[in-house]
Amino acid sequence: MKAGGSTPFDDRYRALAPVIERVFDLEAVLAASIGLSWATLPADQKAALAAAFRRYTISSYATSFNSYNGQSFQVSPTVRALGNGQVVVNSRFLRANGSSLAFDYVMRRGSAGWQAVDVLTDGSISRVAVQRSDFRGLLSSGGTPALVAGLERKVANLSGTTG
Repeated sequence: MKAGGSTPFDDRYRALAPVIERVFDLEAVLAASIGLSWATLPADQKAALAAAFRRYTISSYATSFNSYNGQSFQVSPTVRALGNGQVVVNSRFLRANGSSLAFDYVMRRGSAGWQAVDVLTDGSISRVAVQRSDFRGLLSSGGTPALVAGLERKVANLSGTTG
């Protein structure tokens, strides 16, 4: 974030990719974002979606970390159990002007350790639910190829490679 304004998108992308892959269970997030039909998709379609979704997720974070004006993150030491093996970790994005935005990370322990499977903005706006809503239209109108193409368009827009 601190180097964002002077760091090209591709450099921010490369720096964030291993962090995003370590912190998030991207396959679980994608499966939840697709919904029940994920289980019935052929392996080649899952692989295409996973690759496009990975690029989209990393690109969205790379775009978000494009400037620094004194902001910081504050993670609460308190964790709330959800009762289904998942926990919620509360954090706040603190702006330089004193305002803040709550980000709650829904975490689940898997083979790679604790990883985020959803992000709740302001305690209630689920990124997975928003993505499921966004993805539904593309999936219903054109199936997996339409969603892959839609994610690739979003990556191009976020990275500034479209005009």
